[in-house]
Amino acid sequence: MTEHPDLAGLQRRLAEFAAARDWQQYHTPKNLVSALSVEAAELVEIFQWLTPEESAGVMDDPGTAHRVTDEVADVLAYLLQLCEVLGVDPLAALAAKIERNEGRFPVPGAGDES
Repeated sequence: MTEHPDLAGLQRRLAEFAAARDWQQYHTPKNLVSALSVEAAELVEIFQWLTPEESAGVMDDPGTAHRVTDEVADVLAYLLQLCEVLGVDPLAALAAKIERNEGRFPVPGAGDES
C-alpha cells in the first residue's frame, strides 16, 4: 500500500524543486494563476467533446486516465504553489468555503416543521 504524503510535504517538495532550479523568481502570483488556468484548460480539453456517458467512463481507458491524472497533478501543483506564495492554507480555505455554502444553500426540507 502506498502512503500518501501530506499537503505540507507536497508544498515543501514543490518549493524545493523550484528552488533547486532557481525558478522562484518566476513563481509570482500572476504567473502561477496563469499557469493554473492553462493546466485547468488542458484538463477541460480531455473532456471537451465527450458525451456525459463518455466522460463518466474516461478513467476506463488507460491512456486517457494517464492524461487525466497528469493534468490533475499539474492543476494541484500550481494551486499549492499559489497558496504557498500567498500564504493561503488551502484546507482551511476549503473548510471555510464549505461552511459558508452550507449556510447559503440549506438542504431542501431541512428545518421544515412537520
